[in-house]
Amino acid sequence: MGRALDEGPFYHGTKADLRVGDFLRTGFRSNYRPDVLMNHVYFTALPDGAGLAAELAAGDGAPRVYVVEPTGEFEDDPNVTDKKFPGNPTRSYRSRAPLRIVGEVTDWTRQTPEALQTWKVRLAALSSDERGRIIN
Repeated sequence: MGRALDEGPFYHGTKADLRVGDFLRTGFRSNYRPDVLMNHVYFTALPDGAGLAAELAAGDGAPRVYVVEPTGEFEDDPNVTDKKFPGNPTRSYRSRAPLRIVGEVTDWTRQTPEALQTWKVRLAALSSDERGRIIN
């Protein structure tokens, strides 16, 4: 389970209201490309990275960052690893196996409204460009 290259802890950002013991699973629409059904669940070893994902996530709920535990094998997220950043400086991963919620963190860094708007503009531009294609 997992790989020795990153022992975690791991985080997942979302606007879903979840509880310890719940599982994050595949088969939901992408937050960044709603036309894509996801074959993987994504997570990171950086709480602030998960926080950014939570703030950008679809939905009306409050952004939340959960501590997660992979239940199966995982790999580097090819959507950012080497495609956008050499290596894996974002410590971003994905798995076909569910992630178990084991806690929640609240001390992650929030984006300013201006920074969040900049991210949304970047994502919108990427989604209309081949570079924004999700490797699913």
